[in-house]
Amino acid sequence: MIRRRALLAAAAAAPLARPARAQASVVKIGVLNDQSGVYRDISGPTSVACVRQAVEDGARGLSVEVLTGDHQNKPDIGASIARQWIDRDGVDMIIDVANSGVALAINGVCKEKDRVYINSTGATADLTGPACAATTVHWTYDTWMLAHSTGAAMVGAGGDTWFFVTADYAFGTALERDTTNFVKQAGGKVLGSVRHPFPGNTDFSSFLLQAQASRAKVVGICNAGTDTVNTIKQAAEFGLTRSGVKLAGLLVFLNDVHALGLEAAQGLVLTESFYWDLNDRTRSFTRRVLPKTGGVHPAMSHAGCYGGALHYLKAVADMGAAEAKRSGGATVARMKAMPTDDDAFGAGSIRADGRKLHPVYLFEVKKPGESKAPWDYYKLIATTPAEQAFRPLNEGGCPLVRA
Repeated sequence: MIRRRALLAAAAAAPLARPARAQASVVKIGVLNDQSGVYRDISGPTSVACVRQAVEDGARGLSVEVLTGDHQNKPDIGASIARQWIDRDGVDMIIDVANSGVALAINGVCKEKDRVYINSTGATADLTGPACAATTVHWTYDTWMLAHSTGAAMVGAGGDTWFFVTADYAFGTALERDTTNFVKQAGGKVLGSVRHPFPGNTDFSSFLLQAQASRAKVVGICNAGTDTVNTIKQAAEFGLTRSGVKLAGLLVFLNDVHALGLEAAQGLVLTESFYWDLNDRTRSFTRRVLPKTGGVHPAMSHAGCYGGALHYLKAVADMGAAEAKRSGGATVARMKAMPTDDDAFGAGSIRADGRKLHPVYLFEVKKPGESKAPWDYYKLIATTPAEQAFRPLNEGGCPLVRA
């Protein structure tokens, strides 16, 4: 049954076959993400729109085709789609891939097949650690960065006792692990944690009651997408925030705040590496892409698909399509050698371990009375420079990095 679903999903995503000669110079990008589940809003159609915007902005005479696929948050289905895209359809680069379990599976496929993999939405820092590959770039954020920015800030503000509510899969456990390290380094204590099923859980009441009973000052929410929205809503219903408990949304997106509404989300502290209203360039990018998203403002995950696809196309144009299509490893090497620069993230670079470097921003969600327009949700608290925002190169355990 699983194999059949995978074949159907891949078939739905694939274009009609073309003669091999006609396809030889076509650069093919596969946007593989969650089109129907808990991560649809933070990846899904808006990520596809952002990749198409990158093609519009940066094709530079290249012939580019964009395919889309739904991995259904299942690593085996995601890997099956990726293999068929590469083997049958000649896909050169796969991008987005929400869900860390699926992200690690695609990382392995692209390494094996020597195809470029740009991850924007999977969070596990293992993609630039033990699982790093010469074909992979991790673009937008990771668990180390999120834990470092939000976790350390909360302890510094007096939140020195923590309890974690964690999604029980690769992403959630990695985020809890990394945040725990920073809480302890800052002098805080972890009083306990509980793991909830993923995917498909909608009732977080028992987990939140355990958090409340721990008397921790901070409840660290180590999940994402609709799970985060439901956790925060139910925490409000139980009166956690009214009793003085702080909620640390360790991976919260603009779309989550939009779904929650400012009444429920106000005061939430979170980390993002992109915000549509940050500066003139982010506003310019957002204005261009909004007609393609139906008015949905992009979050950092979507913006990462734009920035990653744009830089990839710059490298392909620099190498020539035929040369870039021969080897994903060679194309990623060219991407690392070129400075990055786009309207979503500004200037940056890609390290030897595949980690994309850019500044990171700590935001607080505005109160309803502070918001002046739709999607005007954040106020900037602090900025972490690119060189300090991510795990040091020599601490990740990436085999590509020489001691």
